[in-house]
Amino acid sequence: MKRLLLAGALLTAGLSAVAQSADTTRLRGHIVALTSTPEPRNYLHEASLNQAADYIRAELGAAGARPTEQPYEVKGRTYRNILGHFGPEDGPRLIIGAHYDVCGEQPGADDNGSGVAALLELARLLGRQKGLLYRIDMVAYTLEEPPFFRTPHMGSYVHAQSLRQAGVPVRGMVALETLGYFDDRKHTQRYPVGLLKWVYGTRGNYLTVAQKFGNGRFGRQFARRYRAAAALPVKRFKAPAWLPGIDFSDHLNYWHFGFPAVLLTDTAFYRNQHYHEPTDTLARLDMRRLGLAVDALLAVVAGP
Repeated sequence: MKRLLLAGALLTAGLSAVAQSADTTRLRGHIVALTSTPEPRNYLHEASLNQAADYIRAELGAAGARPTEQPYEVKGRTYRNILGHFGPEDGPRLIIGAHYDVCGEQPGADDNGSGVAALLELARLLGRQKGLLYRIDMVAYTLEEPPFFRTPHMGSYVHAQSLRQAGVPVRGMVALETLGYFDDRKHTQRYPVGLLKWVYGTRGNYLTVAQKFGNGRFGRQFARRYRAAAALPVKRFKAPAWLPGIDFSDHLNYWHFGFPAVLLTDTAFYRNQHYHEPTDTLARLDMRRLGLAVDALLAVVAGP
């Protein structure tokens, strides 16, 4: 009888673990939805951007988040950040963000359909968690790409500024940027400084947690915990803020307003030759490893 009870307990635990793992079919479906808009989801095609935004809002709501919007105007046009949060209403919050716009006339499956898909799948898994200890805000940003990159028109700038102005306490921010492209062959990974290949290797088969020097305890803890939780290789990269690539996403705006932030990425153009090209398609992405990236995120952000 004891053996039967033990077997049942192990089975239940196993089923629970499976239930809390990322669903690669859902990840794929999110990327299909984002890359199937009538026109590429860039700042010139408001209808396609809004279609993507509406999809993200609906998925956050279905996951159990409390969805809201942050609209703002740029040159007479309205653009929208889409937000959803889990956990307590009050207290310090963790920001998990990914931009949903693309650069130019391309589908943007990796940049940044993969990041948004990870955001939405993480939201679904967080919706199943009980007793989250702190507030987690999921934010899908608009206008990350040129010509608005490094301007106050970036959706992440608007969001980070609103937190600072409202005096909201922030534990930290994680930017999800290009998470689905991997290549196990040698000499497929490049670096802003050539000598780094001797430290990190030449195979594009890992994720990177990147942050600047002086990023505080949050960055150190996130990098350590994420690497420990991940079932795929993870490199920790810390460098001066001026090093090319270290601030090439939405986390730079949280740095600007004094919040600790990290970048989780497959390193984008340092690996993916299809970056910002019409060939950045779903067929080139690795859904299994994207799912593992989400599983590690859940382990970190749902913990204490």
